[in-house]
Amino acid sequence: MHGSGEPLPVNIWVAVVILLACILLSALFAASETAMTAASRARMHALEKQGDARAKTVLRLLAGRDRLIGAMLLGNTMVNIGASAFLTTVLVALAGPEGAIYATATMTVLLLIFAEVMPKTVAINYPDSFSLAVARVVAIFVALFGPILFIVEGIVRGVLYLAGLRPGAAVHLLTAQEELKSAVDLMHREGGVDKSDRDMFGGLLDLKELVVSDVMVHRTKMATIDADAPPADILNEVVSSPYTRIPLWRDNPDNFVGVLHARDFLRVLAESGCDIAKVKLDAIVTEPWFVPETTGLEEQLQAFRKRKTHFALVVDEYGDVQGLVTLEDILEEIVGDIRDEHDVALIGVRRQPDGSVLADGSAPIRDINRFLGWELPDEEATTIAGLVIHEARAIPDQGQQFQFHGFRFEVLRKQKNRITLLRITSAPEAEGRK
Repeated sequence: MHGSGEPLPVNIWVAVVILLACILLSALFAASETAMTAASRARMHALEKQGDARAKTVLRLLAGRDRLIGAMLLGNTMVNIGASAFLTTVLVALAGPEGAIYATATMTVLLLIFAEVMPKTVAINYPDSFSLAVARVVAIFVALFGPILFIVEGIVRGVLYLAGLRPGAAVHLLTAQEELKSAVDLMHREGGVDKSDRDMFGGLLDLKELVVSDVMVHRTKMATIDADAPPADILNEVVSSPYTRIPLWRDNPDNFVGVLHARDFLRVLAESGCDIAKVKLDAIVTEPWFVPETTGLEEQLQAFRKRKTHFALVVDEYGDVQGLVTLEDILEEIVGDIRDEHDVALIGVRRQPDGSVLADGSAPIRDINRFLGWELPDEEATTIAGLVIHEARAIPDQGQQFQFHGFRFEVLRKQKNRITLLRITSAPEAEGRK
């Protein structure tokens, strides 16, 4: 034990100052590592474009993430070991051999609370602000530790190579679009993004993955007019139809010969003095535009813009018309349903007083999810009937019920091999017992 006449190895106040400096440095290294790894690169990029030099420094540090983390860990390790050794020396001089135990206990508490938990808690809650505040200081330490880190990185890569690992050769599990969608969905769950904004952003990203057959109006749902029908009947069809563009067929319903625009028809009718017999369809009917059902939505959107038209008929590989697609159908994938005074909430989907939902078999899964806030999968099937058939692995009979994805599906009506009406009921308790 230190005698009363022997001088201390260092002045007590100097020791306190050295320990405080070590703890502050340790806290800086620990918090900087946490903040930098959690900082938003997107926000930093935006700040850099606004001229923020600190954001530019942060992005430069994040570009060498391995070196950044190595510098922070190296600094933290050096400071912690140095502080522990120094305090041990002081307490051993003061209290004898027991001083090592006191030093260990004291440094464990000090470093855990003030150099790890507290600074990392602050950093993880304010990663962007903290990163900007310490960017220049961290950059200095990364530069100072550069030679040592170069050696350390070489050793680490050599060991990983012997273990069969190749740093930098990792395969990403998600695409960039999937990562963006997941990030926005997470922010929505945390309350930072509205559902409508999440759906709009997700719909924009999905354009690269969808084709026109995913959003088209199916052939069985198309409103069409016989081109050889009496002019008065055509007028009634045009006036009663909620659509402005209507396909025309001749001889048989699958032989489409043109597209009639309601505005053009009414204009010619007015010019004829409202004499329907004088209206000549051939003068106002436009040529039909046929597009393959495998055309991507993004490609079709650009085609609509280039041709300055909003309407196309969709054909399969044999040239048979399968449906139609409009510019509005594609825009609705981004912004959601675009309704006017003639539209219903969602065609083919009706809520019931008992909480169930009646849905036409041809109702698109994506529209149902948006309208009802559900999350039914749409990877294997486009329509709700297709989803039931896919899950059942067979074409169900009328009256059959199935339960999957947290819902019960009952086939209410069927025509030949086509499911035309379903009752969907939420069944979370039954799903939980699976």
